[in-house]
Amino acid sequence: MRATTTGLLVALALSAAAPASLQAQTAPATATDVTAEEIATVLKNLKGGDEEIRIVDVGRENLGVAVLRRGALKPGPAVTALNHVQLTEVYYVISGSGTLMTGGDVTNIKPLPPTHNLVTTVVGPTNTAVFTKPAQTRLVKQGDVVVIPAGVYHGWSDVPDHVEYVSIRPDPVRVLPAGYINPSIRK
Repeated sequence: MRATTTGLLVALALSAAAPASLQAQTAPATATDVTAEEIATVLKNLKGGDEEIRIVDVGRENLGVAVLRRGALKPGPAVTALNHVQLTEVYYVISGSGTLMTGGDVTNIKPLPPTHNLVTTVVGPTNTAVFTKPAQTRLVKQGDVVVIPAGVYHGWSDVPDHVEYVSIRPDPVRVLPAGYINPSIRK
């Protein structure tokens, strides 16, 4: 079920990313699979909290498929927020749960350095900040899907045990390196 849902999310992200007329003109002739085994392998070997599995050239744009894990996090007064300037993210929660904040007001905005791995390989230009007043705060759990548009600040304020999720990232401006394959699954 999990692999089927993940495949469906990839297909939805691709179809939403470009009009059908553009897809027909520029789409590659073959499909790319991101298997449940690849997701599990990258998740098992996570060095940070966010790892791309593959970045695929889908014609007029790239598409990143990543997996993320957040460990236990207790609520606190300052919640770190991120925004990815050029990429939308679609989260599919595969296990665990947590409180996710999105949108609203932030302070202490700092761009990540252009050489940072998150910028070069994972999500493109990104800012960090601290939430002062989020627009939305809600519990997300296994099976939930969240769409975070480019530029929207987001962050976790409470994770009782863990939360793991697949992130689909349409990349219309091609800031991510097409053809990337996570080293832990590269053959």
